[in-house]
Amino acid sequence: MLLHQEFIKNAKKYGEKPAIIDRTTEKKITYNKALIASLILAGKFKKYHDGFIGIMVPTSAGCMLSVLGVLLAGKVPVMINYSTGAANNAEYAQRKCGFKTIIASRALLEKIGCRLVSGMVFIEDIMEDLGPADKMRALLKSKLPIGFLLKAVHRGEPDDNLVILFTSGSEKDPKAVQLTHRNIGSNVMDIGKVLTVTSDDIMLANLPLFHVFGHNVDFWLPLLFGMTIVSYANPLEYKKICAIVREEKVSLMVGTPSFFSGYLRQSDPGDFSSLRVAVAGADKTPDSLRAGFLEKHSLELCEGYGTTETSPVVATNLPNANKPGSVGKVLPSVRVKIVDINSGEALPPGGEGKILVKGDLVMKGYFDDLEETSLRIKDGWYETGDMGVLDEEGYLWHRGRLKRFVKIGGEMVSLVRVESALLHLLPEGIDCCVVEVPDSLKGARIVAAVTHQVNEKKILKRMAEELPTIALPKQFVVLGEFPKMGSGKIDFRTITEMVRQQLQGNH
Repeated sequence: MLLHQEFIKNAKKYGEKPAIIDRTTEKKITYNKALIASLILAGKFKKYHDGFIGIMVPTSAGCMLSVLGVLLAGKVPVMINYSTGAANNAEYAQRKCGFKTIIASRALLEKIGCRLVSGMVFIEDIMEDLGPADKMRALLKSKLPIGFLLKAVHRGEPDDNLVILFTSGSEKDPKAVQLTHRNIGSNVMDIGKVLTVTSDDIMLANLPLFHVFGHNVDFWLPLLFGMTIVSYANPLEYKKICAIVREEKVSLMVGTPSFFSGYLRQSDPGDFSSLRVAVAGADKTPDSLRAGFLEKHSLELCEGYGTTETSPVVATNLPNANKPGSVGKVLPSVRVKIVDINSGEALPPGGEGKILVKGDLVMKGYFDDLEETSLRIKDGWYETGDMGVLDEEGYLWHRGRLKRFVKIGGEMVSLVRVESALLHLLPEGIDCCVVEVPDSLKGARIVAAVTHQVNEKKILKRMAEELPTIALPKQFVVLGEFPKMGSGKIDFRTITEMVRQQLQGNH
């Protein structure tokens, strides 16, 4: 399956049906118009010599049509994270993948105060420079019978790269992940099957397309099933998002727990009555968030799990098969095994170890990094770097990053488990993040970063009821607001650095 070709088939099939309702620009684009626009852009993008073209445009019709245009021109889109350090990320991508041209948005650059990067071409200028001949050519092409049209655009192979996405870099420098048509296509079909998706569904797209969750679920999933996408560029405008969901009768919505937390606070009863499925991923979903949605909206917030390298969805809970606290059942065409952290032997149900994933969803590899690829993929099994448990019923329980386990006095302690115990005891509105700092005696000690001053003695006493002494935080550090990644995830790398600096400053 070639995804841009599947889009063409759907564009011919659904014609005048809205493909994208862009709530940032208030434009409605039918499948016909989306086809014509992407053909026009393909004509423009063919002129660039690079095999890769960077895209740095917020979630919008403009961003989606640019991705389609790049693919129809026979090139590969490289999605650039503009949420933090946009200019540096753009230059890093250019160096890493060896290309020059970046399709950017002038409005975005002004909004985030990003400097001009060599090779940037503005989508606004491209649209303004379109002449009648460009439009007529694309219109005539779009009217060709389907067989001719599919031959007139780039074809390619299922194992060709569909997109280059960068890992979050929350632990070290971002890696360039090569995802193919087969990777994303297989994952979309699996998601469609378990969510019983139809062309009548309406998908909210407010996650950035530089993040795999947004790129697959907010963009390719709806397009390949002939749905209508309702896009909005800023997921942090909580009140506005709630209004859009209500007004557009959105039926499917995904996001990170921190975004859903904002929607819960800012929503009114009835805002989410049209939602059929809401899935939270990319971070642990707190019990309080699930309870809040159930109470206020009678909506079951389902938790899923995935990684950039797995296109992304590995497992998800569903409204009719939901085990709160787990990340759900593994998708139909995906295989997961849990292996012992030391021996690598497969563990029986209930055993805690490293999560390995196999299937068509596993990436082709990291671009220009054979060493890292061969460390992470062996015999087709991708080592996620996460710890977990598969229970007797086939539900996967995510225990946190292996890097978020620390060895203290010879024992493995899960920072995520400590965090979870602490979160239950903190007053409403206070965030926490548990980190490890070096300790000359024990090798490591646990420190809790919190956003406000708390009663440490009282909290530690309560934590001691459910955690062993070695797992209790030795200190609390108040950081104010936590830095977050563009995806809404907490930036552990930066928080750990801030905690270490603060502790050094206190000595």
